Amino acid sequence: MVKLCGRFTLDTSIEVLESELGIVLTEFQPSYNIAPTQQVLSIVGTNEGRKAGYLQWGLVPGWAKDPKIGSKMINARSETVDEKPSFKRLLSRRRCLIVADSFYEWKREEKEKQPFRITVNDGQLFTFAGLWDRWRSGDQEIVSCTILTTKPNRLMESIHDRMPVILQDKDQDNWIDPTIDDKAFLKSFLSPLDDSLMKAYPVSKKVNNPRNNDQSLIEPI
Repeated sequence: MVKLCGRFTLDTSIEVLESELGIVLTEFQPSYNIAPTQQVLSIVGTNEGRKAGYLQWGLVPGWAKDPKIGSKMINARSETVDEKPSFKRLLSRRRCLIVADSFYEWKREEKEKQPFRITVNDGQLFTFAGLWDRWRSGDQEIVSCTILTTKPNRLMESIHDRMPVILQDKDQDNWIDPTIDDKAFLKSFLSPLDDSLMKAYPVSKKVNNPRNNDQSLIEPI
């Protein structure tokens, strides 16, 4: 079953990432089909500024008994993020930006689902609002994340009844500022992005298989 915001892309260079996001990277591999349980490029805020690294997509809460729970926690509903045990403490102190340049969503058409690619500002980099946590058991450690979702804008409601929270550039620093813990203020960022900034078009069903990962996945059909 394909979940909401269950795939996205990031196809650029280290130089562009460092320049546009104000980060330093030692490694980066572009991908046209980023899927749950994979490592995703993320940014957290520190007292020294932005720090970039890789988190496993699919939140494994620090208190979890079984790390397999992560595959079921790739998204978190923004409306209740300050209420749910898995997320409410993370909203105050473990927020992150998850970097992408498009995402896929599936629209039900009769008995099938048609994948669409959705871009922002004609394919520019953007960041999802995310939460992260650290899980340890013996010598094993998993640092993982989840993408927040919200109600759809006009563009997205024709495809799905939810959409990921895409932060405006001006809100990114506040979202990851470690000195901010006001939940009401933080939740004010968790609204649908203006649909005029987004475009969607149908793509090949090859994207359904995470083993497929090449430029043909983002080509319109």
